[in-house]
Amino acid sequence: MTIGGSTAETELAALAPWADRAPAITLGERQDRLARVRVRTEAMGAQALLVNAGMSLRYFAGVPWGATERLVAMLLPLDGEPIMICPRFELGSLTADMAFEADMRLWEEDEDPFALVADALKGVTTLAIDPALPFQMAERLRRAAPGVTLVDGAPAIDGCRMRKSPGEIALMQQAKAMTLAVHHAAARILVPGITTGAVKRFIDQAHRALGAAGSSFCIVQFGHATAFPHGLPGEQALEEGQLVLIDTGCTVEGYHSDITRTYAFGRVSDEEQALWSLEKEAQAAAFAAAQLGVPCERVDAAARAVLEKAGLGPDYRLPGLPHRTGHGIGLSIHEPAYLVRGDRTPLDVGMCFSNEPMIVVPDRFGIRLEDHFHMTDSGPRWFTKPQEAIDRLG
Repeated sequence: MTIGGSTAETELAALAPWADRAPAITLGERQDRLARVRVRTEAMGAQALLVNAGMSLRYFAGVPWGATERLVAMLLPLDGEPIMICPRFELGSLTADMAFEADMRLWEEDEDPFALVADALKGVTTLAIDPALPFQMAERLRRAAPGVTLVDGAPAIDGCRMRKSPGEIALMQQAKAMTLAVHHAAARILVPGITTGAVKRFIDQAHRALGAAGSSFCIVQFGHATAFPHGLPGEQALEEGQLVLIDTGCTVEGYHSDITRTYAFGRVSDEEQALWSLEKEAQAAAFAAAQLGVPCERVDAAARAVLEKAGLGPDYRLPGLPHRTGHGIGLSIHEPAYLVRGDRTPLDVGMCFSNEPMIVVPDRFGIRLEDHFHMTDSGPRWFTKPQEAIDRLG
């Protein structure tokens, strides 16, 4: 697919709601998640787990609420039904979002929700808490239940969330396929003078045209701005002979896509072309290193070895790779495990990662190619086909 030659109006008219939609997560799968996290909680020596509002509560209970200053949380004992702690005025909304029935413990605005949690902890000596629970809330809980030891619930929660089911993989596959289609459409609308803001607006409209709730995020960079991994403030206007870097995604049932393409608008320098090819080689090396049982950090090391052999780096020195090679992805756009030195988590079936070993030449340009893969019984599998060439998206 070539760059340019179309218009935003033409491309939007060609997009329609996604036909092959992945099914939502079933009640049976959520019940299985509760069973698995209980096993992990017990293995930690805890008798209950507290899950705060946020992506983990969505994972277990289907509640798509972000955390606020008001405590909304699920207390999951090893036996018995889940207990929901919730403001009374939110009961109707919470009940509508809950994937299953639970024991509702309600508090008024002038009452202490942590006293409700403490009252529900009868017989509990060790409570695993959501690692995303704010420190202030954890301290209030500690004061309300002084006889209960609080421990980090990450081994239980992250241990479940980082290994995706076939249903989760299907939802992520749809999100990534939608974003890749948007990338192709965005590349076709490029013309001299188009602004980064205009491209961002088009990308959001295109995601909506496919049935997503707009873009979950969008970074558009031209020329010099590509040297900054997350861009520069203000708008740029596209010129002939510039690199274009677009990093964007959407969500499907809460599951994220996150794909980056870097390509040439017109002819770019020989150096930019050579480093684009080196970036592709580093991405391929990371993918090849991602084998079952291998520690996550080795994937990062494989990408860096390619760059260091070419004289870049070493480590995080520039020109070179300024950040980790990749991150886990799912209901959170960045989640454990991470493809970075020091993360020795063994790669396992169902784990999903970005693969984005960006090359930065300080204050001049940067190149990032980002696709995602998931681990299968036979090794890594791409969600999206990597970009073919600097002047072609595929």
